[in-house]
Amino acid sequence: MKRVGVRCDVGPARGIGHVMRCLALAEEVKRRDAELVFVCDADTVPWAADQIAARGFAVQPAVWTPDAHLGLFGKLGLDAVVFDSYDLDAAVYSAVRASGLPTLAIVDGDFRGAEADVLIDQNLAAELDQPALPPNSIRLAGLPYVMIRDEILGHRPAEPPVARPSGVPDVFAFFGGTDAFGAGPQVARALVATGLPFQATVVAPNPSLAAQVAAVTPQAHQHLEVIGPTDQLAARVRKADLTISASGTSTWELLCLGATAGLVCVVDNQAMGYERAIGTCAAAGLGLLSALEADPASAVPVLKRLLTDSVERERLARAGWELVDGKGRERVADALLGLI
Repeated sequence: MKRVGVRCDVGPARGIGHVMRCLALAEEVKRRDAELVFVCDADTVPWAADQIAARGFAVQPAVWTPDAHLGLFGKLGLDAVVFDSYDLDAAVYSAVRASGLPTLAIVDGDFRGAEADVLIDQNLAAELDQPALPPNSIRLAGLPYVMIRDEILGHRPAEPPVARPSGVPDVFAFFGGTDAFGAGPQVARALVATGLPFQATVVAPNPSLAAQVAAVTPQAHQHLEVIGPTDQLAARVRKADLTISASGTSTWELLCLGATAGLVCVVDNQAMGYERAIGTCAAAGLGLLSALEADPASAVPVLKRLLTDSVERERLARAGWELVDGKGRERVADALLGLI
């Protein structure tokens, strides 16, 4: 049986986006009778550790130097390595690749020093970019390579979404496994500022964020509930009339599910993906988190349209469903296992 290592970022500040897309690829590779080992500090985010453990994947603590990686990968007897990191030094990639171990690196625009046999950029319109590649590398780019987890694929509708009966809209808001930038409370304030009826559920991964959301006072015809991290994410998204999230890796999951997505750009490295997603007219842009922090009402015009226009919600949901077909992880697994 082939053995593949997955070296990815995770942490309270970094979030869980790297782990989530690596899990999607790992599920597909496991389906093809390969063994997976994650190398990351999953224990720093218990929910992420639970997600890895639930799939039966082993975990080794993260290492940081080139020599430490070579030693660990040799000890584990790996046949290939997947990298997904913003934090690793470029010397790690070059050392591992120079050792002869087949490598695949997941990137987002800027390679950040990543060097690998195969580079994957699953972002919208990434295929239009023409970056200089490391010697003897290939780059697979764009939405055909979006990696989607089993949980999401199991809830993907077989047909394009259709308009739902009008009524008080159901809103679901989540910002990854940690909400590292505190977007949840700001979105709750913006929803209340619309003055319109809604039933909203906001995910708050820690007590501090939960208290901040709970401190937001809805108007008489508005309902605001706060919950902790949930393993029923896809079901919640499918149930909602509007889902609000960060413009990170979860965007592609929302589109695959046929969700009406309202996106917040919570950090600078999401800006390109945010602008491109909004440009497709498959998602609505609520703006920069910094703008919401300064004035929650800055998102009110877009939110009012999304809360009141069921035809617009259907149009967005259908457009997203058509963009992401859910087969990207199969294409990436083909490329990875083809190296071994």
